[in-house]
Parts: sequence; structure tokens; C-alpha cells
Amino acid sequence: MTRDPYTRSEHLRAPLWWLPLWLAAALVAIFAHGPMPMYSTRTLGVAWEMWSQHHWLVPWINGAPYSQKVPLLFWMIHAGWFVFGVNDVWARVLEVLIGAVQLVLAQVLARRLFPERPWVSRATPWMLAGLSFAFLFGLQIMYEVLLSVWVLGALLCLAPAPSRVAPRWIGFAICIGLGLLTKGPVMALHVVFAWLLGPWWNTYARERRVRWYGFGVLALIGGFAMLAAWVIPAIHVGGAAYANELLFMQTAGRVVEAFDHARPIWWYLPWLPAVLFPFIAWPRAWAAVIALRRPLEPGLRFCIAWMAPVFFVFCLISGKQTYYLIPELPAAVMLLACAIARRRECKPDAADSAWWGPWPLAIGSFAMAIALFALPSLVSSGRVTDHWLRDLSTGSAPFGVLYLLLGALVLLRGRGELRRLAFASLIGTAAAYLLFALTLWPAFDLSPVSRLLAHAQGQGRAVGNLDIYQGQFHFLGRLRQPIDRLYEGANLQEWAHAHPNGLIVEYPSDLDADDLRYAVFVQPFRSVWLVVWNARTLAALRRGEKPPEPAQPTAVYPDDYWRYARFQR
Repeated sequence: MTRDPYTRSEHLRAPLWWLPLWLAAALVAIFAHGPMPMYSTRTLGVAWEMWSQHHWLVPWINGAPYSQKVPLLFWMIHAGWFVFGVNDVWARVLEVLIGAVQLVLAQVLARRLFPERPWVSRATPWMLAGLSFAFLFGLQIMYEVLLSVWVLGALLCLAPAPSRVAPRWIGFAICIGLGLLTKGPVMALHVVFAWLLGPWWNTYARERRVRWYGFGVLALIGGFAMLAAWVIPAIHVGGAAYANELLFMQTAGRVVEAFDHARPIWWYLPWLPAVLFPFIAWPRAWAAVIALRRPLEPGLRFCIAWMAPVFFVFCLISGKQTYYLIPELPAAVMLLACAIARRRECKPDAADSAWWGPWPLAIGSFAMAIALFALPSLVSSGRVTDHWLRDLSTGSAPFGVLYLLLGALVLLRGRGELRRLAFASLIGTAAAYLLFALTLWPAFDLSPVSRLLAHAQGQGRAVGNLDIYQGQFHFLGRLRQPIDRLYEGANLQEWAHAHPNGLIVEYPSDLDADDLRYAVFVQPFRSVWLVVWNARTLAALRRGEKPPEPAQPTAVYPDDYWRYARFQR
């Protein structure tokens, strides 16, 4: 039945408003600048190499098989390229559409899990859309949001529907298989505990344990059979080294003493406030969670069975990244929504208390507005010298007005508190992304250097990279030849001797006068610099010799960037 006291006080009268709002915010943000290195550029680089070299079965990066990812997302990008041609527009639209599907599926699952609490299903997509972390990573052309879609699909097949309490095992198997083809064996981790703990939250599982576990095992086997249907021919094409890395290193190598992203066991804990922002700073959410008491209804048990064991296992796994938690965020917001609903039923008078409102977030928004207003003056007076803040100051003041308005919106009282909070968070996060695009993007824009390298390869010149190469230039420059991995010392000298007309990309922490005198191209890149050299020139400088003066002056990007002024050119 409908919980009237809470529905009256927090009724979301237009449950689909979140969809066009989220789509508009996501589309504006994702097209505010080009593909982001290294996340989006690497994914597009792999898709481009598969496409340009006709490697349809095995992902390919920098002239070699790419064992770290499975191919479904690349195939989806290729499907759009077959229709629209090679471009980055389709990949970004695809990522937004995937995010929208995730929100819809989360609402459908919440409706299944909490049939007697319709407010929970209305609140779930608002809360998920309002999570700043999820929104920002949803703008990257990556795998976690697509994985989240298959996780939600698989769990929907387990959850009882009004017309059918038995799980849909074939759908469960298909979603597992598609998830395995999106991110590999980690897909099973995201769904296996909800299935294993089925008797705790599901009446059907308690009454028919043999069928529940028997068909569940068959579904898991079916899902892995879908993965095997790709793996077997892929390792035949990729070769023995690719097979070893794909079958063993990419799973075992991340679980114990990870070769990539190794972190201590507690590493996720300090990141949880950022992952759950803004609701982590909402007193009403804290009070609701703290007030949770037994008996826990089946929907809550489902969310706990889904989320808690997965988080614990991720803490034990050596390789950690914050975005690994994205598929569990729907469970977190459903749990929060249900907890809020339960508390409002138990203490309806608390609905009118301003102390439980989102006033900390309003204070934070006002503080952000003041900082953005003050930043240009602080920079011009010399009290702020950090180059990131100086760049940010060129466009900060107008955004201060927006955060002032969002803070005032959050402070409004009455019905729709959650909707206002989620709206303010979504718009505030999108605005922060736009401010980044307007002021800081040149330090992330690899399009100019990628075009330079493409022109060099077109002339038959080799290109080397003094760092681990992650495919960041291949799609943007439509490169067709691999880039060599170089090392300081003898390796660099030998490569320059073998490729005297080649180009070398390096990433110094700071510039000196030689960089702007002898280099081919210079630009800021994230927290360092990106410098492109003629191979003979850089080799001579490393030997302590003075190279000949270049025929052309060093090209810089952006042309009028203030940080170049401290060098004599």
C-alpha cells in the first residue's frame, strides 16, 4: 500500500522529469570538450585500431593485442561507425544513452523490490542522477556504466515481478554473458552474492532452494559459455602471450599484488564521501540510515546482499579504482531512499524539521560561490599563484552566481526536498564540468599534438614516447602506425640514431628555455608538460651538446598561454 504521510510530504509528482533533465545535462557536458585522456582516448584508440586494421575479434592497441579489455563496448562503437562513419560523436551519444538506460533500469528494479513503497522507485533515479561522481564518470567513454546496465538487468531477472515470482534464468544468463563481454569475470562478482543470498531476501528461493541454486548455476555456466564463445577464437588469433595475459594476468594479476592500481585494504573508505556526494552530506539521509532497525523488508535485504559483500571483496582485492563501485551505486541509493521513507513513517513530524534538511550542502554551495567570486581578485593581487586556480579564475565569476542560486534552491522548504537536492547537485556538477571545459581543457586537449604526429607518420617518420603509451594519440590523429615506447639513456640514443628524422614525445614536470627554443611543439598536459622533439635534437641535448638552431620556431598550444611568458623566446 502507499505510505501516505511520506508521499504527501515528499511527493515527486512528475516521476519522469529526471530523464530529460539528466539527458540534457549529460549531452551538454559530454560535448563541452573533446574526448578526455586517458579514459576516453584509450577506449576510442582501441576501437579505432580494431576498425582501421580490421581486427574485429581481438581488441588492439598500439600495434599489439589488448588483453586488458573484452570487446563488447568496442563492437557497439563500431556498429555506429558502420552507419555514421568514424567519429567521436556516436561514442559520446552512446555513453549518454547507456547512462539513461541505467537510470530507467534502476527505477524498474526499485519498483520490483519495494512494491509497497512507490516513493522509493520514484526517488531512485533522482538520487542516482544526482550523484556527482556517477555523473562525471558517466561522461567518460568507459565500461562501468555499460557493466552497470547488465548488472541491473541480471538482478531484475532475479527479482520477483507482480505477475511472476520465479526468476527468469535465461535472461539472467544472457545478462551475465553480456556483462562478461563488457568487463570480464568481475561481472560475476557484482551479481553472485545477490543470488547466493537469495533465501535471505526471496521467498521463492527459500521455498525452492534446489531450483534456485540449480538453475542459478546453469545460468552462470551459460553466461561464461557466452564469454568462452569469444575467448576461444580470440586466443587463437591473439597468440600465446595474449592468451596468458587474458586468461590469467587480467584476473589473478589484479586480485593479489596487482600489477595495476594496487592499493591498501582501507583505500575505498576515504573515497566513500566523494562517491556518495551529495547525499553523504544530507542530515536526513544520515538520520534515516542510523534509525534502520529490524525487521528488514525483502527489498532492503536485497540491496544489502547485493552491495555489502561486493564492497568487502573489492576492499580485499589488491587492484582498486573508485569507478569499480559504480555498479553498486543503484543499491546504495535504493537503500537510502527506503531508509528515508521508513523514518518518515515512524517520525512524520521530522519532515518539517529544518535541522534534517540539506543545509550543509547549501552552505557548501554558498562557499563555492564566494570562492568563485573572489578568485579573480585573489589572482590579480598575487595572493593566489597556483596555475590551476589562475586558469580557473578566467571564467569563475559567472559560475559563482549559479552556485549562489543553487544554494538558495536547496534551502527552500516544503515538498520536493529530494528533488530539489538532486536537481541542484546535477546542475552544479554539470556546471563545474563546463567551468573545467572553458578554463582548464587546454591542458587536456591532445588534438593538436595528435594531428602533428599523424602528419609526421604520413611522411614516414617514426614516433617514440618517453612514457607508457596508452593509446591517447591514435584516435585523435587517426594514426595507423604504432608509437615506440622509449626509455632515457642508451635506449633513447639508439632509437634516435636509428630514426634520425623521428619525433619523440616527453612529459617533463617543468619547462626550461631549451624546450621553447629547440622543441617542435609544447603544451601543458595535466600536471606536467608535453613536449615534442626531433629525435636528433633531443638526443644531442641529453648528451650535453648544443643542437643546431631549428628551421621553424617552436609551436605552442595554446598560443597566448600566460605561462610561456616567463621564457625568452
